[in-house]
Amino acid sequence: QVQLVESGGGLVQPGGSLSLNCTASTGIFSLSAMGWYRQPPGKQRELVAIITSGGYTSYPDSVKGRFTVSRDNAKNTIYLQMSGLKPEDTAIYYCAARAGVEWNYWGQGTQVTVSS
Repeated sequence: QVQLVESGGGLVQPGGSLSLNCTASTGIFSLSAMGWYRQPPGKQRELVAIITSGGYTSYPDSVKGRFTVSRDNAKNTIYLQMSGLKPEDTAIYYCAARAGVEWNYWGQGTQVTVSS
């Protein structure tokens, strides 16, 4: 079982930046991919960034160019650097991991609020 712990959420003004961390309880090199999802108020959870074991990254158009996901295998940690934040980025952000095809492991979530 893999446990994921997020940190770094908070309140930021529009146009600002924020970084999220996700640390796993086991070596992330054994996971096929890790990613970040978010769930805005009253909406469904959506994928915002994915990084594979080989370092491939992918983003939806809504965050492309503003969000960057990275990983540090030595620290069992992935990061989400967010810039140019908009009010519509307000959501609970979840770290996720998978060993195969399914996203089997989830963090508890961290709140990101973009507001003036």
